Amino acid sequence: MFSSDKTKLYYPKEEESYYSGGYPVFPGGGYPAPQGAYQGGQPPPPQSAYQGAPPPQGGYPAGATPGYPGGQPTQGYPQPGAPQGGYPSAPPAGAYQGAGAPPAGAYQGPGAPSAGVPGAPPQGNAPPQYQGEMPGDDVDDNPNAAPQQATAPPLEKMDNIGGYSNIGFSAAMLPPPSYDEAMKGPPPERQNISNVPTITEQDAREALLKHVAENCCYGKGAAEDLNFLDLKSTSAFHYTLETFAEGRQTAWAYEPYTGQTIDGPMNGTAPGPWDIPAQASALFQNQKIDVEVPHTASVKPCHTCFSTGYIRCHRCLGRGRVRCNWCHGSGHRTVHRGGDHHRERCTWCHGNGRRRCDTCHGCGSVTCTSCMGYRQLKCYIKLSILWTNHVVDHIVERTPLPDHLIRGVSGQTAFEETYQRVWPIQHFPDAEVNDASRNLIQTQQYPSERILQQRHRVRIVPVTQCMYKWKSKESDYFVYGFEHKVYAPNYPQQCCCGCSIL
Repeated sequence: MFSSDKTKLYYPKEEESYYSGGYPVFPGGGYPAPQGAYQGGQPPPPQSAYQGAPPPQGGYPAGATPGYPGGQPTQGYPQPGAPQGGYPSAPPAGAYQGAGAPPAGAYQGPGAPSAGVPGAPPQGNAPPQYQGEMPGDDVDDNPNAAPQQATAPPLEKMDNIGGYSNIGFSAAMLPPPSYDEAMKGPPPERQNISNVPTITEQDAREALLKHVAENCCYGKGAAEDLNFLDLKSTSAFHYTLETFAEGRQTAWAYEPYTGQTIDGPMNGTAPGPWDIPAQASALFQNQKIDVEVPHTASVKPCHTCFSTGYIRCHRCLGRGRVRCNWCHGSGHRTVHRGGDHHRERCTWCHGNGRRRCDTCHGCGSVTCTSCMGYRQLKCYIKLSILWTNHVVDHIVERTPLPDHLIRGVSGQTAFEETYQRVWPIQHFPDAEVNDASRNLIQTQQYPSERILQQRHRVRIVPVTQCMYKWKSKESDYFVYGFEHKVYAPNYPQQCCCGCSIL
């Protein structure tokens, strides 16, 4: 059939199939019959699909077949008998049967699993054709379509483990067991606090010149020519309290069952969450480890794919094909050649209007995201142990210097103690430091964590207020810390000659 002398269109006959590049063209622009779909005559049951209940006594009635009551197949794809979104009424062959003894060939206890355990991914080069319900409309090709996320198994399917009731898949903090009070007896003897060194005018000038050199727009003339009026040396006190505590969380966890060893309740009673020994690698550092609670593991059929290993493709929604983006599903494109418009068959989809899905390679199904194709899940209780170093501090600084600058410089450690529980400081010359120590120690209580160690210290940071005069103008700046850091917000030459401020 020809539409013009310049444009040649080929329409295959209804009884023929025209193949070009491996993609068939079908009359009416419809989909090809997928693998496993009803082709006329006696419909075979879909692969890995639920086959329905056992036949009644005396066999099926005349004209009826298993899975197709009344002898009439459903329209389109065969419908599996398993309810959508739940476990099938009869689990697939080889799957875990629930309470009682596992089926023959399944894992029977500790050690290596026996041969034939249903834990390996399905065999073959391509997944089976998707057998679920299909939408009726075409699907645009969206390479950025998000895959289905792995979901946790139903909580009611989890085993009842003694001492671990009312836990879910989200971690929950557990209160620690009671322990003896560590603050019995008098506090230890403490030494007197020594003074920190002061700086000279030469030290103050060199610190200011270094500060000016670190700022490209600052002029150094004022730092070189200023006259010091006075140096007021004071001390800032930095009190720090560290509480190193341990917290424990429990939650159900799952992973694909690939034949690994299963330590289940048959091996003994599961220990309590605080009975499992664990030790931090270092004190006063945040750490976390995850531990499988012994004797809590079991094997469950995958709830996402009903133990088939595959789910519907998220890109083509199970069709195996998507609408061609080059011709927008029409199968033809209009091109301009020689001054005329020509309607030609799309070379990208070979005139079919649809292309094979690149994600599932035309099968309509992809590997299950929950079991990764292994069809079964290992479920167990995971214990998360968190070591947290809680740090609180208090700064005593009575000059215009901002308090937060004291945290970033070094000073003289005048006092430091480490015990399971520390006593408040009472002998420091500054009463505000003693009050801060008492208040912070009283507030550092963690009911859901076990306190392992506490450490508190007092640092004395030198602070010098430098009063100076330059060109009949008086101002000041601060030199603080053993690094001789400078805080000079009123420096007179903050914009040197030739520098423009945008």
